[in-house]
Amino acid sequence: MSAADVAATVTDPELPMLTLAELGILREVRETDDGVEVTITPTYSGCPAMEAISADLVRALHDAGYGRARVRTSLAPAWTTDWISASGRAKLAAAGIAPPGPAPARAAGPVPLVLGVREEHVACPRCGAESTERLAAFGATACRELRRCPACREPFEHVKEI
Repeated sequence: MSAADVAATVTDPELPMLTLAELGILREVRETDDGVEVTITPTYSGCPAMEAISADLVRALHDAGYGRARVRTSLAPAWTTDWISASGRAKLAAAGIAPPGPAPARAAGPVPLVLGVREEHVACPRCGAESTERLAAFGATACRELRRCPACREPFEHVKEI
């Protein structure tokens, strides 16, 4: 198995139903004479799981017989939820977590401040109802929010669009 194949099997500690490849944070795996270098991009710059992800990658590569493994973090370009693969989105929904919609367009330069209520359409991953309500801006992690479906009354998490 190539180093890239091994790295692609490592799962995210906060969303263990997804591999790092499905989440879109696994950017590059290079085999060199000196070992393996893996480049990852955090979902956001303060992501507390980066240390665990790095350790999991190194452990998986060592277990597969690769000697020296280094993990490098790249902040540019910044990760976006658009990098989550179709299979990753399907796995989130199957786990009862609403996958993100399209990420907001990124503007060059200052981001305009928009006041008022933002329209959000997050479908329930359990019953499919189109209209749900936010209970809390943050769920188990900063990149998720807690929502409830008025139709089936079930709470669920939603991966926020970034």
